[in-house]
Amino acid sequence: MAIEVRIPTILRTYTDGAKAVEGSGATLADLLNDLDARHTGIRERIVDGDNLRRFVNVYLNDEDVRFLDGIDTKLSDGDNVTILPAVAGGSV
Repeated sequence: MAIEVRIPTILRTYTDGAKAVEGSGATLADLLNDLDARHTGIRERIVDGDNLRRFVNVYLNDEDVRFLDGIDTKLSDGDNVTILPAVAGGSV
């Protein structure tokens, strides 16, 4: 099962600069474990224990996984997963 994972700039140090990598897994949790096996350390930047970190957004085919089943969201061959850190700030 091949799933394309789009990696934000801030996490590309874990993927040797790759903008996208392939992974596999039946759920998002499985996929993140697979990614961590290939790109050590990336999982802990995305999840805290068994939950997505508060300021990291993950999308499955452009749909926020928090509105699906979170880290237990089921995946299928050919899916696209996008990891985006939340951006905040600015001046008043």
